[in-house]
Amino acid sequence: MDIKRIDFNLLVTLEALLAERSVSRAAQRLNLSQPALSAQLARLRGMLGDPLFIPSHRGMTPTPLALGLQAPLAAALAQLRAVVTSARAFDPSRDRFTVHVACSDYVQSALLLDFTLALRKEAPGLRIALRAADAARLEAHMEKGEIDLAVLTPEGIADALRSRPLFEERYVFIARRAHPALRRPLDAHRFCELEHVLVSPRGGSFTSPVDDVLDAQGLQRRVVVSASTFHSVLDLVERSDLVALVPARMVEGRTNRLRVLAPPLPVPGFAIHMAWHDRNHRDAAQRWVREKLVAFARDVRAG
Repeated sequence: MDIKRIDFNLLVTLEALLAERSVSRAAQRLNLSQPALSAQLARLRGMLGDPLFIPSHRGMTPTPLALGLQAPLAAALAQLRAVVTSARAFDPSRDRFTVHVACSDYVQSALLLDFTLALRKEAPGLRIALRAADAARLEAHMEKGEIDLAVLTPEGIADALRSRPLFEERYVFIARRAHPALRRPLDAHRFCELEHVLVSPRGGSFTSPVDDVLDAQGLQRRVVVSASTFHSVLDLVERSDLVALVPARMVEGRTNRLRVLAPPLPVPGFAIHMAWHDRNHRDAAQRWVREKLVAFARDVRAG
């Protein structure tokens, strides 16, 4: 095949079709009409001498040839995009760009909201889209370019993604300031007798790693509410006699309404990392944001 006759726009179309497995979704992703994308698919089939996609009840199933092209095509296009991006000097003070970040409500409150405000002082043309992290689909979202950066615990990061640690977090015990149980010192037994609320991001669970620690000591706490976000936990604790263990950064600035104590038993903390896909590894704007986030997390940790 004469490479001079290849329309490289068709390779971008093939990349989108392999990611979406649907003509309509690929057309929407590329801002094309469905007839225009169907015409490009027909040209791809003629160029490669293969049907590439077979209609199925779920959309389109790639042929073996198409599947074999997916990885090298993604790598080649990512390198080409990086070359084009690096050819023009990135200027955060003048360039307009968008970063899509996946994270939890905790990460938003503890890190990313302040980071966004700080970053926009240096990059007024920056837009940041924060969305809930779905660890099970994170790699797929990043492969499609729907997520640029994820900030989460390392357990949720696939081996195929690049990652870097940001900070370590610890848990604190919280209750409303006038909670009657806090008139006396709190030990592990009295801790277990109180009514607890915990966070279950996927919903419905009434246990956490804390309960494993308690179980090893022959103890069991009374968890009566399972919430989906830490903000819900803070609200419930402030308005009731429920208590909770929450990340320390969640309660900074709220000690006028809450009693914040060290847990009455050792509680394992957790790490927060950032993760990104190879397709964004050399992108100048994305690299700048990652470097700024590392520095910001370091300054917060030091403070």
